[in-house]
Amino acid sequence: MSSIRNYGVMPLFLLLLSVGLWPLTGNATDAKDEFRVVVTIKPLHSILSGLMVGVGEPELLIDDSRLPHHFTPSAEQRQSMQQADLLFWVGPELEASLAESIEQLGSSTEVIELLSHSGLKVLPSRHQQQQRDPHFWLDNRNLMIMLDDLTLLLQQMDTKRTHLYERNRQTVLARLARIDREYEYGYRGMKAGLGIQYHDTLQYFEQAYALKVLDHLSGSPTQPADAKGLLRLRERITSGEAVCLLSERGFPNKHLALLTEESDINHGVLNSFGIGLSPGPDLYFELMAHNTDEIKRCLNADMVQAKEARRAAQQDMLVAAEGIGKGTFLLTDHLGRLVSNESMLGKFAIVYFGYTYCPDICPTSLQILFQALNELGDKAARFQPYFITIDPQRDTVAVMKNYVEYFDERLIGVTGSEAMIERVAGQFKARYERVEEASDDPDLYLMDHTASLYLLDPSGRFINKFAHGISPLELAAKLNELIE
Repeated sequence: MSSIRNYGVMPLFLLLLSVGLWPLTGNATDAKDEFRVVVTIKPLHSILSGLMVGVGEPELLIDDSRLPHHFTPSAEQRQSMQQADLLFWVGPELEASLAESIEQLGSSTEVIELLSHSGLKVLPSRHQQQQRDPHFWLDNRNLMIMLDDLTLLLQQMDTKRTHLYERNRQTVLARLARIDREYEYGYRGMKAGLGIQYHDTLQYFEQAYALKVLDHLSGSPTQPADAKGLLRLRERITSGEAVCLLSERGFPNKHLALLTEESDINHGVLNSFGIGLSPGPDLYFELMAHNTDEIKRCLNADMVQAKEARRAAQQDMLVAAEGIGKGTFLLTDHLGRLVSNESMLGKFAIVYFGYTYCPDICPTSLQILFQALNELGDKAARFQPYFITIDPQRDTVAVMKNYVEYFDERLIGVTGSEAMIERVAGQFKARYERVEEASDDPDLYLMDHTASLYLLDPSGRFINKFAHGISPLELAAKLNELIE
């Protein structure tokens, strides 16, 4: 397979993946356990690390000793690149010296230029015409856009661990969504003050969250500052127009003293490349939190209010991080045996919330489920279906037993107290409510409820949710992907 090394043309590799038009014939790792991924810079390495939890740690190519703008790989690093199944880099606007080494790679390494993702919001450089601004990760929404396609790419190249990548995608997405909620309310309408930047790295952040930066001295560490720019920024500082000057950790800023001397301007140090932070799944979120606090402090924002916004967003994250299906519970199956979160481990669990008096949706969903399992043949033994009632008032053990026997002996019907059913449904984020019918009989009512199938892996971790209406063949194909 040929690798992607386009610099001027934007390769549509992720679009092709999504419609099955990018065949992975040379690098898929069905026959080997080791799957080697190399990522150039820390923020993107962090996202890939999050997607690969339980699979392995991607290799970080560029450490804190050099900025990516000046990086040239050593002989040892070039060998690592050649041995990689996947190599992720931003693009020539950031890692210009890496382009030659990438061109020399063989076809066994699939090279992905992330800045060329067709779905990203890619902004032009404000300092160099015909160039793209490479700092796209500072708009976390770009990472949310890219996340599904990165997951799909990993799944297609490492098919043995498809369910792990999907599980990890859910976790990373929840963390990115938490950032988005915090910033949406933390920056819009902030009028505490205006700032300037030494190096222009915040364009994506500005546009995403309506943050106004007045001016910039330099476009990148490779672009020297000019006297005219220095005088312009100095005037904005001395006049009091700007209350904040933001620089980047690790970037050269030899004119910083000239800008700040005899001035009471605030100085904030951003860390957009995660310099000094430990690589791994948490790094991206640590650097974004650091940048957030530095910007707000530098602009004289209300830090008490800022902490409240973060606390609320983090609480949302904790609920999301708990995970669908996570938590303890104790219920009863259709034979009177105990069913708990522990007893459901060991097989892939397929969980459906419904009720036996359901007129059409529940029977249809269960029929689709068992048609899909029948398509799998002997492989179906690796899956255990559960039917959890959301109507325990009528769905007693005896009623559930009759219902299960009507459908399939492989089904486990589950009931319990109203409080415990409510708790379990909440853990799965499954919604339900009673709908009264116009009748004198109090037992004649319907239940409005979530009609999705929830899939957990053998360790009890949520993998996916299949919406009502999926066909038996499509469901069978998705289940089969997990066990091939």
